[in-house]
Amino acid sequence: MPFDHAPAGDEFVPPIATANAVRPAVGYVLSAFPVLSETFVSNEIREMRRLGHRIVPIALSPAGGRWQPDDDALARETLRLPDLSAAAALRLAGSPGGLARAWAFCRRQTGIRPRSLFWAGLRVAAAARRAGCRHLHAHFAHSAAATAIVAARALGVPVTFTAHGYDVYGSPCDLSLKLASASAAVAVCNDMVEDFLRLAPSARVAMVPCGVDPLRFLPGAGPDNGRLLAVGRLVEQKGFDILIQALALVPSGHRPGIDIVGDGPLEPALRTAMDRLGIAASLRLLGSRPAAWIASHAPAYRGFVAPFRLTAEGDRDTGPVVVKEAMAMGLPILASRLMGLKEIVAPDCGRQVTPADATELADGLRWLGGIDGETRARLGSAGRRRVIETFTLRHQAAGLSSLIADLSGARAAG
Repeated sequence: MPFDHAPAGDEFVPPIATANAVRPAVGYVLSAFPVLSETFVSNEIREMRRLGHRIVPIALSPAGGRWQPDDDALARETLRLPDLSAAAALRLAGSPGGLARAWAFCRRQTGIRPRSLFWAGLRVAAAARRAGCRHLHAHFAHSAAATAIVAARALGVPVTFTAHGYDVYGSPCDLSLKLASASAAVAVCNDMVEDFLRLAPSARVAMVPCGVDPLRFLPGAGPDNGRLLAVGRLVEQKGFDILIQALALVPSGHRPGIDIVGDGPLEPALRTAMDRLGIAASLRLLGSRPAAWIASHAPAYRGFVAPFRLTAEGDRDTGPVVVKEAMAMGLPILASRLMGLKEIVAPDCGRQVTPADATELADGLRWLGGIDGETRARLGSAGRRRVIETFTLRHQAAGLSSLIADLSGARAAG
């Protein structure tokens, strides 16, 4: 069913074919939820519900921190682990055979004390059984995935998990075991699929990139403000230290103004570098902003910069949603040639540069800061079209829903 949408001529969001199988209730197992910087999880939940799934968020830890205002309702309905006696948890969790399989996984993994993981898994299983969940899905391949696997084994239901970045490349834990133990794993880009299959050749792996809502993130109608935009936490893998170096290499007469939206532990170091290199007048750190601010203000910028890179530990961004949001808003993209960015940014909608190469990034900044209105419109239109064809929330939810339906059907047939 197409979206009702016509913000730019005859543009529309194409229909997505989905399986007609009965859509089971799905328990989403999450370490914490909602989380300010993890809008891809809450957006996926809402879109899965539009496809007809009943989604039950189950958080392993108490609510805390900040989240997007749009997620207030999800925060209120999220289940916290029930306070059960051991006897009650065993009674609610599953069959003796399922409990044995759950305990076997706990003993094989090394990231969490087996008894602690077993107990957490039984509590999730009890909450999921009470809610009528017939499938468990986790986000991130750390404790959430491990606990979901234990709970699913206790209940005798399929289990899947989506991995993102730090959990795979920065600090992986028992990843090959989790890949082999889950009913299927979801990767967010093709490079991750290949990495998963190298770790666990027999694992079932689906590629489902995170999507965005092109009805919310729309192009602007007026002229651009002449500045460039970057969005992300102020952490190493975002590459903002390289961006500062690159901006200093651009001659002052051609140096674009840049705004960075986000906060994080590197803010003092970044401000020190800005002052030392004499570019504080060109670069502004705006702090964190809600998604509504991005949707409202980003279309006025000339272009979007994503200088992401590998950290010393190997951590990286794998399919950044902010880049897809920028493309949906018609912004030309300057991005690193890294992981999922290679698949997101095509030559007709932007330019890619070598990660952590300040000189190459400086050339890109000079190019992006100096593009004319016609070029900006052409690149922006191609980027938005690419998002609509490939990277919408509906694509994301349809891919996951189809995988869940396949697993449910295979289980019924077995």
